Amino acid sequence: MMERILSQKEVRQLQKRYQELQSEIAQLGWIAQGSLMHKAPNAWRLTRKVKAKTLTTALSQAQASLFAQAITNHRRLEELLQQMREISQTVLLGSVLGVKKRPRQHPKPPLT
Repeated sequence: MMERILSQKEVRQLQKRYQELQSEIAQLGWIAQGSLMHKAPNAWRLTRKVKAKTLTTALSQAQASLFAQAITNHRRLEELLQQMREISQTVLLGSVLGVKKRPRQHPKPPLT
């Protein structure tokens, strides 16, 4: 069975999508990891991991709003990067021929 090589048209379409993802990344604002917890009226906590330790920071309502957007941006960034990885894999493996695959050898059953 022959490996299928991507056509130039397919590569161009994937490159176009990749560039769209790059543009979307460039439009993201601040990014931050962590999660927000509402503790009391106007009292928020940001929890995040730093060097395998959980850190908690008290935030004002205004800071919590900013962090909420930054956390959303971070999650979107991760989604976009995953799509870019998948496109890269498709193009890099499908642009040129790879090694010829040998048929799989099935182990012989043990003698009883």
